[in-house]
Amino acid sequence: MAQMHAVGSSSSPNIAHHGTLNVMGGGTQEDVVNSKRTDVMGSNNGGLRGKLNKIVLAYSGGLDTSVIVPWLRENYGCEVVCFTADVGQGDLEMDGLEEKAKASGASQLVVKDLKEEFVREYIFPCLRAGAIYERKYLLGTSMARPVIAKVAMVDVAKEVGADAVSHGCTGKGNDQVRFELTFFALNPELQVVAPWREWNITGREDAIEYAKKHNVPVPVSKKSIYSRDRNLWHLSHEGDILEDPANEPKKDMYMMTVDPEDAPNHPEYLEIGIESGLPVSINGRKLSPASLLSELNKVGGKHGIGRIDMVENRLVGMKSRGVYETPGGTILWAAARELESLTLDRETIQMKDLLALKYAELVYAGRWFDPLRYAMDAFMERITETTTGSVTLKLYKGSVTVTSRKSPHSLYREDISSFETGAIYNQADAAGFIRLYGLPTRVRAMLEKGL
Repeated sequence: MAQMHAVGSSSSPNIAHHGTLNVMGGGTQEDVVNSKRTDVMGSNNGGLRGKLNKIVLAYSGGLDTSVIVPWLRENYGCEVVCFTADVGQGDLEMDGLEEKAKASGASQLVVKDLKEEFVREYIFPCLRAGAIYERKYLLGTSMARPVIAKVAMVDVAKEVGADAVSHGCTGKGNDQVRFELTFFALNPELQVVAPWREWNITGREDAIEYAKKHNVPVPVSKKSIYSRDRNLWHLSHEGDILEDPANEPKKDMYMMTVDPEDAPNHPEYLEIGIESGLPVSINGRKLSPASLLSELNKVGGKHGIGRIDMVENRLVGMKSRGVYETPGGTILWAAARELESLTLDRETIQMKDLLALKYAELVYAGRWFDPLRYAMDAFMERITETTTGSVTLKLYKGSVTVTSRKSPHSLYREDISSFETGAIYNQADAAGFIRLYGLPTRVRAMLEKGL
């Protein structure tokens, strides 16, 4: 179960709010009390765009969500409850969120630790399914959005009595779809406010100016602007020089992985234990899902594992360029796929790979709660029941190489595959098989030659 704590109401003296009065200027003491309440709760008369009672905002403490808080209060005259999900973005991003939320004018900050649930219920099913989008993307952001929206925002909105939810996703990206499809699936009565589709801020530099104007602390400057999303699975980078696909990423942009050229000069070997398609151990040590992934991120990052630079097709129709760091995920992906080579037959692997493409598409498009994904997940769980064993990998300067794979359910038989023995497999039988298997080819050739 997710751990939750709430930070109490507070307002910032640096932000101007509607209805603020001063006793020395003629207002009564009751006016001052009411004005202080409005300062946190929002305007009693509504805002520039209407009136909502209370909004839960998906809050990261970054630029976009920091400026959204005062904007929501100004435009909807409402109380803003900030919500933050801890999905493994790291202490650096979690530190100081309480102060930032208060400084932005939020009445409350709610934080939930979702790391274990995120890995167990979202990452591992995608790993088991072999889901990968457009040959490269391991769906780091795509998997995080439904857990944030479901466990967090819908539940928190109910807990605090909110009638609306809000997010900081732009109108050009995929995340707006992922959040809102989850809201539709789980609570269609919630109103959704998406500031990036409403306000006059046209870019991140405009947002920086807005933040400065409202004395909202933000962690970026105009000189280096990357849009980043980090969780326990990956770290993504977009924007700035990356918007030109011809530009090579700067070396100092990467945060989870060292440059493969600077990685250790000696390889490191890891044995990944897997049970029914899901990783459970490293070098024989059983770990919780989040702990296992966290440790692999450290090891993989040290060896420069898991860097991906790609141009992808966004759901909304445009192409975008992103750079991803997925060290632990790349290791687990290699191990899980390799063990299946022992435990799954040809037809099953082919069908699984075919469905994995659709599975990845559903997750990328925000359709986590579609009946089709649930049905496909049941299929993946069933066919990987015997995918149990271990895979040994060699990590070296950005590469992951399989060196060993073992399973008690292996379909590989040395006594059949070996060129040295023939007790079970009679090579002479191949002649009849080839004649029957190649019959359609022979018939077509005979027709073409008039035979």
